[in-house]
Amino acid sequence: MAEIYDAIIVGGGIAGMTSAAYIAKHGAKVLLLEKNEKVGGLINSFWRDGFLFDGGVRALESAGIILPMLRELGIEIERVKSPVSVGIEDSVIRVTSKESLKEYSDLLRKMYPGSEDEIESVVSFIKRIMKDMEILYGVDNPLFMDFKNNKSYFVKVYLPWLFKFIFTLRRIGKFRMPVEEFLEKIVQNSSLRDIIDQHFFKNTPTFFAMSYFYLYQDYFYPKGGVGTMAERVREKIVQFGGEIETGREVTEIHAGKKVIVDSNGRSNKYRKLVWAADLKKLYSIVKTDGLHETATETVKAFRSEISKKHGTDSIFSVFIAVDEAPEKFEAISSGHFFYTPSKKGLGETHRSEMKSILENWSVNSKEEVLSWLDGFCKLSTYEISIPVLKDRDLAPQGKTGLIVSTLFEYEIVKKAYESGWYGELKEELEKRIIEVLSNSIYPILKDRILFSFSSSPLSIESYSGSSEGSIVGWSFEEPIPVVASMMKVNSSVKTKIPDVLQAGQWAYSPAGVPISILTGKLAADSVTKNLNRDRSAG
Repeated sequence: MAEIYDAIIVGGGIAGMTSAAYIAKHGAKVLLLEKNEKVGGLINSFWRDGFLFDGGVRALESAGIILPMLRELGIEIERVKSPVSVGIEDSVIRVTSKESLKEYSDLLRKMYPGSEDEIESVVSFIKRIMKDMEILYGVDNPLFMDFKNNKSYFVKVYLPWLFKFIFTLRRIGKFRMPVEEFLEKIVQNSSLRDIIDQHFFKNTPTFFAMSYFYLYQDYFYPKGGVGTMAERVREKIVQFGGEIETGREVTEIHAGKKVIVDSNGRSNKYRKLVWAADLKKLYSIVKTDGLHETATETVKAFRSEISKKHGTDSIFSVFIAVDEAPEKFEAISSGHFFYTPSKKGLGETHRSEMKSILENWSVNSKEEVLSWLDGFCKLSTYEISIPVLKDRDLAPQGKTGLIVSTLFEYEIVKKAYESGWYGELKEELEKRIIEVLSNSIYPILKDRILFSFSSSPLSIESYSGSSEGSIVGWSFEEPIPVVASMMKVNSSVKTKIPDVLQAGQWAYSPAGVPISILTGKLAADSVTKNLNRDRSAG
C-alpha cells in the first residue's frame, strides 16, 4: 500500500468516468474503481443473438453539457438524431420541431373532447417552458468553455446570456411544485391529468416534467449504441494515463487514514476521493476513526438523515427480438416512442390501489397481486426504444429488437422477492406487457417474437448499486438531502467527509446523464485545484 493515488474515483458510471478523465488529463495519478466487470453504469449496450440492446439510457440529450464535454476531451462519436414519437391508443404523432406541439395539442383534443380549455392551458405552459429552455441551453455550459482563449466570445455572447440565465433560473424556481399538484390547478379531467403526468416519476418538479417536449427535440443516439459513449470515455481515461480496475467493490473507507478497502481486502491510499456511486452506501461504509470530533459528528448526523431517504420510482424493462422487418415498426413510430395504450390513465391504480397492495401484501393472494398487475399494464405508459431504426447494423437483416420500459414500484418487486416468487412476477409482468402491446399498437408482435427477457428494479439495484433501483436519484416525495438548485450546483459536489467529493445522480436533484457529467466535471475541477494548491504549499 506504499503507492498513493492523487485521486481515487469510486463508481464507473458516466459521472465517475468524467471525473477520472478530467483529473487524468491534468496529469494527476488517478485510479477508477468499478464493482462490475465493465464501466459505463447505466450508459451501456449489449448484444444478444445478433441484436443490440441498450441496458440503461435509451438516448441522450446534450443539454449544453454532453457534446461540449466530448469536444473538450477530444472524443469523436458518430451520432444520429433520435426523433421521438408520442402515442395514445391508435393515434401517434412524431415530434420533429417545436411546431409539433400543435400536433400534440390536437392529439389531446381528439382524445378528450370537452377539455379544450384545459388542454390550451397545458400547451400554453409548455410553450412558456420551451422559451425558458431556449435560454437555459442558449449556449454550451460555461464549465466546458475556454474563456481565456476566447475573450471576445465571453464578452459578446456569454455575458449577455448570463443575465438572461440568472433571471430564467429565478423564474423557473417558482415551478418546483410536484407536476401532479400543478396539473390539478389547471386540469379538471382526471384522465387527461394522468395521461400527462404518468410519464414522470412521482412528484417530479413541474418545470423538470414540462420541459420534456423541448428535450425530445435534442435527443441523439451514438452509432453502435448508447454504450459507445462510455467506451470512448474509457479509452480517453487510459490515454491520459488513468488506471481503471473493474470487479472491485469498495466496502470500507477509512477517512482518517485516506484508505479504501475492497471486498477482497485490497487497499489503496488516496489524497482526494470522488464518490460517484450510491450516496447512502458512502455514509454507511465510511469509518471516522482519526477524524476531528466535529467532523465525526457531522458525518454521523448526515448518515442518519440519508438512511431514511429513498430513491425515485424505478423501471421494469422487457427486451424483445422480433422476426419482423424494421420498416414495419418505422411505419408506426420513430425509434424512440412514448406510448399509452389507453386514454383512461392509471388513476388510482398506481396510487390507492398500489398502496393497498403493498400494505396488505402478507394477506393478499398471489392472484390478487396479478389482477392488479393486469390493470396496471393496460393503463401504464411505455417508453419504447428500437435501436435498429437509428442504426441499421444493430439487428440481423429483416429483424427488429425492441426495449419496452415502464415506471414500476421497487417495493412490489422487493416484496415478491422476499415472498419467493420474484421470478414468477417478472415472467407475468413481461407476458402482460407484450400482450398489451400486441393487442394495441403492435399486432405485428403476435407469433413473431423470437425471444424476450426482462430486467426489474432489483436488476438495476444489483447492477448499478443504486438504492431502490432509482435511475434519477432521490425521491421527489420527501425533502431532498442534496443540492436541488442550479444556482448552487457548484456546491453539490461537497460532502461531510474531509477530502471526499461526490458526483453523479445522487449529488444533485433532479438528475440525469447531463447532470451526472456536470457534477463529475465539478468534482474533477475541485480535485485538480486542491491538488495544485497542496503541491504549491508543499
